[in-house]
Amino acid sequence: MSPSTIILIILLVPAFYISIAYNVLVRLRNEIEAAWRQIEVQLKRRHDLIPNLVEAVKGYMQFERDTLTQVVEARNRALAATSQAQKVTAENELSAGLGRLLAVMERYPELKADQNVLRLQEELTTTENQIAFARQAYNDLVAQYNTRIQSFPMNFIAPRFGFTTAEYFKVAPEQEAVPRVDLSIDTGSASGNS
Repeated sequence: MSPSTIILIILLVPAFYISIAYNVLVRLRNEIEAAWRQIEVQLKRRHDLIPNLVEAVKGYMQFERDTLTQVVEARNRALAATSQAQKVTAENELSAGLGRLLAVMERYPELKADQNVLRLQEELTTTENQIAFARQAYNDLVAQYNTRIQSFPMNFIAPRFGFTTAEYFKVAPEQEAVPRVDLSIDTGSASGNS
């Protein structure tokens, strides 16, 4: 083998590896973008359901105007968010508000009997499950992508082509807290009955 052939091989092998690495990163970045769009589709569905749910329950919930107002305002902030970080924060606030609304609705037996409210609640629950699934798929892709660009030797190649770590879709801190359940039996009333 001639020296020029050896030099050519030495130059082509890294170039070939770099082109493959670049294409892998582009594919992962595009998959992350597509996964984010799937989250947005589900969020839009949720945004479209909320006014119908609020309208259906507001006649029953005369004394819960603050809760309804908070949900509507959280929805409006979510719709107005422009950056991905703002959207994540606003959607987490909306999730918390919807959780409060659904908890308050439990106090109204006539709401539980209203077929329209039940249908909307079921659609909202289905949508929330789809959002959770889409978030999981998105975060799995972010993990793959971030691992690639932080691993050797890709960590030298990625920054040169403008690849930076992607942000996870994180749950709001108040949603991370484990609910406290009190299963203690009131012994005072039990001893009084014996």
